[in-house]
This record gives sequence, C-alpha cells and structure tokens, in this order.
Amino acid sequence: MPVPQGAPTLTRSGWQRPDDWKRWVVYQVYPRSFADSNGDGVGDLRGIIERVDYLDSLGTDVVWLSPVYRSPMDDNGYDISDYRDIDPVFGTLEDFDQLLAELHGRGMKLVMDLVVNHTSDEHPWFLASRSSPTAARRDWYWWADPRPGRTGGRPGAEPTNWESAFSGPAWEWDEPTGQYYLHIFSRKQPDLNWENPEVRQEVYSMMRWWLDRGIDGFRMDVINMISKKLPLVDVMARPGSLYGPGGDGYICGPRNHEFLREMHREVFAGRPQHVLTVGEMPGVTLDQAALFTTPERRELDMVFQFEHVSLDHGEHRYDLRPLSLPALKQCMARWQVGLAGHGWNSLYWGNHDQPRSVSRFGDDGVHRVASAKTLATVLHLHQGTPYIYQGDEVAMANAPFSSMAEYRDIECLNFYDAASRRGDVDLTALLEALGRTSRDHARTPVQWDAGPGAGFSTGEPWIAVNPDHTEFNVAAQEGDPSSVLAHYRRLVALRHEDPTVTEGGFELLEPDHPRLWAFLRTGPASSLLVTANFGSADLHVTLPVGPEWENAEVVLANLAQPPGCTPPALRLAPWESVVWRLS
Repeated sequence: MPVPQGAPTLTRSGWQRPDDWKRWVVYQVYPRSFADSNGDGVGDLRGIIERVDYLDSLGTDVVWLSPVYRSPMDDNGYDISDYRDIDPVFGTLEDFDQLLAELHGRGMKLVMDLVVNHTSDEHPWFLASRSSPTAARRDWYWWADPRPGRTGGRPGAEPTNWESAFSGPAWEWDEPTGQYYLHIFSRKQPDLNWENPEVRQEVYSMMRWWLDRGIDGFRMDVINMISKKLPLVDVMARPGSLYGPGGDGYICGPRNHEFLREMHREVFAGRPQHVLTVGEMPGVTLDQAALFTTPERRELDMVFQFEHVSLDHGEHRYDLRPLSLPALKQCMARWQVGLAGHGWNSLYWGNHDQPRSVSRFGDDGVHRVASAKTLATVLHLHQGTPYIYQGDEVAMANAPFSSMAEYRDIECLNFYDAASRRGDVDLTALLEALGRTSRDHARTPVQWDAGPGAGFSTGEPWIAVNPDHTEFNVAAQEGDPSSVLAHYRRLVALRHEDPTVTEGGFELLEPDHPRLWAFLRTGPASSLLVTANFGSADLHVTLPVGPEWENAEVVLANLAQPPGCTPPALRLAPWESVVWRLS
C-alpha cells in the first residue's frame, strides 16, 4: 500500500519524518574495487551482497553505488552504453535486484550513479546519431563543422578551442560524416544535447524505470554541465597550447536550473517516499549551490562542491600547492554558513575521484590512526550529509605507485602521455605528483584482511593491492574498540542519536589558527564543542568559550586515554580530537 506523501517513512532508525533524510549517512561503493565474488580480479554485485552485513554494521543508511551499467569501461563505467542493463563484469539485473532486496531488508537505501551529461560512443543513441548528418538522432549530441577555412581533423580546426578534462581537444573529428562531436571528457564519452527535449524525455523515462524497480535516489555525475551556453565560443588558450578550459561555456549553464526543475516534475514529484538527489557540480559557487538546493525550488537535495578539494591545486590537479589549514577550515565554514537554513551540504574528504583522505589531509605515517579518526570527527560533526568512501573507515592510504605501468586511470594516463609528447614538463616531478593525487589511489581494492589479495579477490586484482593491507584491514580492526573502524561506528551512531549534529547552528572558532580546528554546534537542548589538533606536536590553546564548558561531558574522543583537559584551556596531543557536550 503506498505511503501518503508527507507521511513518516520506515527506515533503519524506525518511523521518520520526511526531512529526516538529513540524518542519513552515505557509504560509497566503487564496485570494481569493493569485493570480487568470482575470482576474476574485478569487484562485482555478488561481492557487495556478501558484504551487506558489514555495511549494516557501520550504521549505513544509504549505499551510493558507482556505475554498474553496461559500458566499454573507457572511464571505468562512467561511459554508459546501456542505461537499463548491468555490465556482465559486475553481474546481472537479477544480482542487482537481490542486492537491492538485501539492503532494503536491513533498512538501508540504494542510490544509483546517474551519468547523463554524456554516454558512451557505443551507446545505440550515439551510433544512430553518428550514422549520417541527416540522421533523426543527429541532434541528440553536439555536432559542428570545422572552423571556417580549416581542414577537419587537423589541430586548430575544432569548432571551439575547448580542452577536454582528460587532455587534448574536447572535439573529435568524425571523418565519415565530416563533422566534429563534443566530448568534455574522453573521446568515447560524447556529450548529450540537453537542448533537445527528446533527449530529456528519454533520460527521464530511464530514471523512472530505475525508481520503479525500487532504487531510492540518484547521485548525478557532473549534472551542472548539461546546459551549454549558446553559441559555443572560444576561450583563452593555455600558454603554449591551442586549447584552454572551456568551463565558462558549460558549467552551470543558462538552462541548468530549468532542466533540473523539469526533471523533478517529470521524475520525482508525487512519489510516496523521499527520493534522494545529489548533484556533483565541479566549479559550482556557494550562491549557485544555494539555488540548486533550496527545497522550495524543487531541484536537488544537495550538491557535491569542489572548492575544499581544490585548495591544494594550481593550474590542474597535478600542480600541487601547500594546503593551509586556515584556508581549509574557513572554506568549510563558509559553506556551512552560506547554506544554513535553506540549502544542504554534502560532506566528504574523498571519493573515487580523489586521493586517500588520510594521505592528503592527515598524516599517513606515525599518526595514521589518530589522524584518520580526527578527519572523520571533524567532517561528520559539520552540518550536512557525510559520505564515507569505501576503505576510509579502516584508514586506507595512498598506494606506493612508482611507475606509470602501475596506473589505470584514463585521466592520469592521458595527462602523462600529453606532457611527455609536449616535452615541457619535468616527468619525474609529474610522477611524484601522481603519487600524491591520482584518482587510482582511491581505487585500489578494499583491504578486508591480511591474506593474499587482501580478501578482495582470489585472482589477480585489476589494480594492485596496497601492500600495507597486512596491517590496515577490516579483519584486524573488527572487535578493537580503539580502531578507526570502531570510531566511525561511534560517529555514525552520534549523528543518529543527537539532533544537534543535524540541526544545530555552526560557529567556527579561531579561524586563523594554523593547527587548531574547533567549532561549536548549537541546538535547542544541547551544544557540541568539536576540537582537533591538526599537527604532529602537542597543542596548548585557550578557546573563546565561556567557563560553563568546564562542566561539559566528553561524548567522543579519538585517543585511548581520556582527554587531559577541559575547555576552555586545551592541551591536545598530536592529532587528538575531542567532542564535548553541554546540556
């Protein structure tokens, strides 16, 4: 029997009000690297099914499943050739249905990755579009003639000088039809033309099909790139290059809001339960994000913004810059304040597109356990929806890759190849940068145990297992109350139990301190004080809070020994973090 719209719905936490989705914790599964059930070296749906009880034990509310659709795997599944089927490398639709049933049976929800800015060049839509300049589906994608006076297929003849996010021009010459097609990402990922209403209706139909099958929402890949600014025009080229970043022509384009409101009307409106909608939005500003996530506008629940994970980048992700803690915490605070009361934040340190958080933001050496816990504490105690990326809950770190032969990611492989051909980059320095920030660090297999293959597979994994799996793995941390895994479970439980975590106001303390991260969360019945030492030396500091905090209780700490202080005068050990509650 359908649940009336607006009525409470049953979740793992019991009967909930409609806005209690804000208390959910999301766990991202990157299927290729999560668990391999058949020994072929690639993770699959049955592998996930075998680990559902583990996800349940974390307190997970929602599982975000990266793409498992049919795909040539040019970009590990983000190039989709059939939106309504499962790629055989991952299993079958029957396997998917079983996974969905297993999650629902334990009170968890499933969010699918939705990739509709582009398809695979092997998708039937594109094959039809490519078949002839007069094909009925020609304008389902972006096709254009060569630049006037230029010969198609030669450098500089592209319709615009946009560069691809995966290196080289963003236009691919199609000799048989005498035109270029647009691909912001790989040449095997042609961009859909959302200006065409037939394209939008086909996408909406597919989304309804998955929701009718029982899924609970979508994480929408680069959904702020679906509206292009017309006409498509040149941008400023990079020094020494024919091409430059084309983001001004497609990031948060003029019809982006219109398209998302239409999607809401056509797909989500009127459904009996809340459909979780998350928009990945590179380059989105705070003001834009507020519009996208204001509930009354009926666009999205939340967005993934990239500001905080770009602070250590220069011209590109491999142009590394020192990370300033004041800049990081002030950035996070700005988004807290800017979306308070109307929008909603996605909280994350890492995902399949970022290096491992403990290696990037923490200390993956002597203080690895303490810093992994502290990173989790600070993140989860902000307002918003926290995302746990697979393996972060056991402090998985960057892999010790030392040669290009060990990498698999199309982005870094293309970048290195282009730099090598240009001859204007120190390749040794570039390889060192890849060792710190490549996406492949997030994609090494989940470390389940200390055995061969880390418990991920009985075969040869598609990408090498991190050799530190003998020390950092799930089996080693299960049952250990001082482990990173246990700390994550306590954090999830705190969010579920204390409404201040979800609803409380936010105030950053000591914003310019180079090592202290401290903030207040203030609710009607209690307040939380979060304090953390982001450094490898002891920290002594007096906080600007009242003497009443001397009577506060410790609700969470990351070190085995009790805190040796009470606010406002703090003495924190290296990477120590403590959360106090004042009722």
